Amino acid sequence: QLQLVESGGGLVQPGGSLRLSCAASRLTLKNYAIGWFRQAPGKEREGVSCIARGNGVTVYTDSVKGRFTISRDNTDTVILQMNNLKPEDTAVYYCAAASMWGGQMCLRDSLYTAWGQGTQVTVSS
Repeated sequence: QLQLVESGGGLVQPGGSLRLSCAASRLTLKNYAIGWFRQAPGKEREGVSCIARGNGVTVYTDSVKGRFTISRDNTDTVILQMNNLKPEDTAVYYCAAASMWGGQMCLRDSLYTAWGQGTQVTVSS
């Protein structure tokens, strides 16, 4: 069974930063497209960002462009660097893996077959 594990969530003040990590125990993440999603209380899950395997093409939802950066490091971890956080960024954040790349449609959760358990991000003063 594929397992993804997110870490790095927490409580931060508006304008602050957090660095989320996504790692896996039974798959090599560099062979998969990886997406970050979030779900706030009472809201539907939404795609935040995704990164292709190989050349690392990235996609962001409009609300995080210029503030969030998705990347891969050399330990087969996918990072979501979140800067200038806003209260509306508060949510549980999930990473997910997909065997196919959806291009600009990679923010659709239906593409993804393996999910982590989520990490809470709270932005509040």
